[in-house]
Amino acid sequence: MGTLRAETVDTAELPPAERWPFWVDMSARVSAPIAFASDHAADFRGRARLVDLGGGIQLTRFRYQSLIGRRTPRLIRQADPEVYQIPLTVAGTSAISARRRDTAMGSGDFALIDWGRPHDIMHASRQHGREDAASATVVISRALLPLDADKVDRLSAVRISGTQGPGALLAQHLHRITRKPEQFRATDAPHLADVTLTLVSLLLARHLDAEAALPTEMRQQALLTQVRDFVERHLGDPDLSPQSVADAHHVALRTLHRLFADQDESVSGVIRRRRLERCRRDLADPLLRDQTVQAIGARWGFRDKTHFSRAFRAAYGTSPRAFRESRWQETGRPDRPTAGAAPQE
Repeated sequence: MGTLRAETVDTAELPPAERWPFWVDMSARVSAPIAFASDHAADFRGRARLVDLGGGIQLTRFRYQSLIGRRTPRLIRQADPEVYQIPLTVAGTSAISARRRDTAMGSGDFALIDWGRPHDIMHASRQHGREDAASATVVISRALLPLDADKVDRLSAVRISGTQGPGALLAQHLHRITRKPEQFRATDAPHLADVTLTLVSLLLARHLDAEAALPTEMRQQALLTQVRDFVERHLGDPDLSPQSVADAHHVALRTLHRLFADQDESVSGVIRRRRLERCRRDLADPLLRDQTVQAIGARWGFRDKTHFSRAFRAAYGTSPRAFRESRWQETGRPDRPTAGAAPQE
């Protein structure tokens, strides 16, 4: 079974004179033709990882030297791919001009670009060019968004935070896929595309105060994604429970359980599994060998060491201590703590 379809391109593999033309052509293939310019065009340094999820959704991770681009009416008449691009500035500073609006963006900011409308873009590196500019983007067919196109158009060149709310969820999603697409199977692409569409739609709808316009299934998928993210960020809280999750999202407990009814696990099952996986990871980490088993369990929300030991054994067929000792032996490290370390529980 193959991995997620991804393509990595790097201008360093080309002769200097071919690097800038190659980059311009590649960028046009990702979204649409644009008139680019760069002070580094004579020997351009750029790298991109393209991940095609299918169904009109593509993710790309870019790293490159400073550049500017202009999407002109003439270029639009030649080819309008009918797509939006939602770029996240990862490094450097960006700016976009569209709809008589000039917007500056820093690291962690999203913007909306309609490739069917004229716009200017700029992305500059920091530290006098010593650090490349970088971005992660979604290119998505306009027809996929379940939102009024005229309303979405109002968000062109608007700065949208990627550090809180739906923006933070979308940013995490982009980073996770574009950094290591090989961790996913090719058969994961449709699901990843659905999640991407949901997060983009939620992000734009939140800024338009139009969440009620989203389909019920999409709102449920968005809530499920938010709940999973909340659980992940609060695994170390011993009071994390289905009730606390429901309260944090202002829904009834029965609504939360209904949300997970079609999933492989209940919300309690997700909490338990992710806590145990974090404990297992830490128990296998030689840098943490001076920490007791009980301390590691407590770090991930297990108040009672007996309960932790039983849950770990039920999941992995061995006790936490036995698992840790077996990992030390496998890696050639001592099967006992170093001198002076606290005894294991």
